[in-house]
Amino acid sequence: MEEILRIDNLKQHFVSGRKLFAKGYTVKAVDGVSLSVKRGETLGLVGESGCGKSTLGRTILKLFEPTEGKIYFEGRDITQLSPKEMRPLRKEMQIVFQDPLESLNQRHTIGMILEEPFIIHKVGTAAERKQWVLELLEKVGLPANAVSRYPHEFSGGQRQRIGIARAIALKPKLLICDESVSALDVSVQAQIINLLLRLQQEMNLAMIFISHDLSVVRQVSDNVAVMYFGKIVEYGKSIELYDNPQNEYTKKLLSAIPITHPKYRRKKRELSRKIS
Repeated sequence: MEEILRIDNLKQHFVSGRKLFAKGYTVKAVDGVSLSVKRGETLGLVGESGCGKSTLGRTILKLFEPTEGKIYFEGRDITQLSPKEMRPLRKEMQIVFQDPLESLNQRHTIGMILEEPFIIHKVGTAAERKQWVLELLEKVGLPANAVSRYPHEFSGGQRQRIGIARAIALKPKLLICDESVSALDVSVQAQIINLLLRLQQEMNLAMIFISHDLSVVRQVSDNVAVMYFGKIVEYGKSIELYDNPQNEYTKKLLSAIPITHPKYRRKKRELSRKIS
């Protein structure tokens, strides 16, 4: 498979606590991360809250300017591109947030929200855009009459479908899902995950799936990177990492996953004994 994204020694440092006559201290949110993602592949990025995984996702998209390192998209170095130079690439790289209600304009109808990406990038006529909006709604499993309704009228799962529809509107090649199912009930989580997997197959999407929930990441990921205090402490094939973790932090994360199947409960007990 073709490599669509590569990052080399990427760093995102913030200065915090700076005062008038005093130096601040440096927070190394992302500290020398190197990863790659291929077309049609899902990379799971896991770790506890505050480990830097969401900051890494935003830095990859250049929503934050990196402190150091390189970002390559389809072989092109985009690290130093200006906001103006990045604009054409925005439609190729999209993000789905944890809480779509915060990222959706509450004063706009769903039709207006889904039409906006086409307007910003000057794609299609007014009639074509309205047709594409209807097609997007159908693709994510929402009725056509949603176009005239507002975000607050929908459930959390439905709003996430709207967020996904907006993210895929311009047919991106890379989709970053930042804790995009963590606020949903388990049954709704499964529906959204199935939707994302179907869209990935249909569109040959590369995905980075960011989550603190290792059981969810296991369902969707080809490869998994475990992040701890800004660094990747373990990186490998999903099956191998879950069945035979090498890093102590990874082992502790895996031992905390609730498991119902007797076979895997025994394996979990064995793992817990090894790290205790």
